[in-house]
Amino acid sequence: MEANNGPRFEPLAPAVTDTQNLRMFVGTWNVGGKSPHEGLNLKDWLRSPTPADIYVLGFQEIVPLNAGNVLGAEDYGPANKWISLIRQALNNKDPEFSQYNNNATTELSSQGDEHGSLKPRLSFSDFLSLEDELGKEDFQKLVDSNVNLNYGEECLPASNQQRYCLAASKQMVGIFLCVWVGADLYKHISNLKVSCVGRGIMGYLGNKGSISISMTLHQTTFCFVCTHLTSGEKEGDEARRNLDVTEILKKTRFPRSSSGPEQPVPPDTILEHDKIIWLGDLNYRLTVGSGDTHNLLRKHDWEALLEKDQLRIEQRAGRVFKGWEEGKIFFAPTYKYLTNSNSYVVQTSNSKEKRRTPAWCDRILWKGEGLKQIWYLRGESKFSDHRPVYSLFSVQIDMANRNKPTTSTKFSTNKLSTTTALPSTCAAKVQAEELLLLNRARSCIDTASRELVQLLQRNSSFIHLLFCGKEETNREIGYN
Repeated sequence: MEANNGPRFEPLAPAVTDTQNLRMFVGTWNVGGKSPHEGLNLKDWLRSPTPADIYVLGFQEIVPLNAGNVLGAEDYGPANKWISLIRQALNNKDPEFSQYNNNATTELSSQGDEHGSLKPRLSFSDFLSLEDELGKEDFQKLVDSNVNLNYGEECLPASNQQRYCLAASKQMVGIFLCVWVGADLYKHISNLKVSCVGRGIMGYLGNKGSISISMTLHQTTFCFVCTHLTSGEKEGDEARRNLDVTEILKKTRFPRSSSGPEQPVPPDTILEHDKIIWLGDLNYRLTVGSGDTHNLLRKHDWEALLEKDQLRIEQRAGRVFKGWEEGKIFFAPTYKYLTNSNSYVVQTSNSKEKRRTPAWCDRILWKGEGLKQIWYLRGESKFSDHRPVYSLFSVQIDMANRNKPTTSTKFSTNKLSTTTALPSTCAAKVQAEELLLLNRARSCIDTASRELVQLLQRNSSFIHLLFCGKEETNREIGYN
């Protein structure tokens, strides 16, 4: 059962608001540890007859899940390449992809060090020691410069041909989540926050887990949760995935803002948001045998196959994602394909890879009122052993009526108070004070993290077993 992550508060008095309907594109793709090449075409994945206002794009395995990437320095190189390709695709003047008549695409420099893709992780305790050495003013400048790596970019107005801007992005080992918004909407985003939960080795490291981005658009709060859950086809593995979901809901916390008396307090848990999107490689499999699967695949009998889908079974039983919604699936299973092929691994006896029963591992779910799914599809790129999945939503958001005096409810875990709601007039930015608060609260976790890494490094034979053993061993312990 899922943990209840805090109360949902009802306003004392209804706010005077207008509503607006926007289009939101959500996509997820496990890219199998492969870095994208410059000519990779994303049109099949990001194509939409009508351009969306918001693009939420989640990836899994953007780097190989080996010891160096799990325990060592974060490799931002592949993420920077994906950002560059997405920016080009979203701002593309090709009329087949977008109905906008762009005359040029404004290219901004990608995140990261142009002289090298590897950057050391900056830990919470590192931030605290730097604060002591530099002083508060210089420290805040350093925080701002580092925050910009993960929390967006300067956004030029749409008249300057940049139709979409990167609002936020975050990487945790192989998981990567980025949010893009139309240039005209960018200035209405506030309260951007990120929270990561590791569910990998020992239930802690980041080879599996979640990245969650929280934001407010006008007066509506959003949470986007990109996950890579525990793998495996053995009986009982679905319970481990259920536990991952429960722990992510329980442990995800967004730092409290130092909001003024006229600012609503934003949510600090996933379930407190108005609208929530959960996307990623959830890794739920089929309970049917490979022989029966092959026959149903040949008949394209997706309805019969979905009756054996673990996520549907577990959700109906109330063991996971209770109260969440998922659209009807009319597409073939998205995993596991042979490299650069339309054939599943199970369909051939010549493959050297371990046979896998095809499954709908890659999913998009949602929770909250005012979300209507328009379509739910898969792409056909052969770039990895997964096919990308994407969905388009119609989203109703609340906006302050500037012609009338308005009130909104200030949410707090201790009390409710009514305050005047002011429209957001500047671009979203994570304040240094928020990061300081999070750093102090989690400094002890960072110490535990270093001790854990030292323990693993001392046990080199264990590391060798996890990362350097036979392919079958690696897969069984959840590295694919």
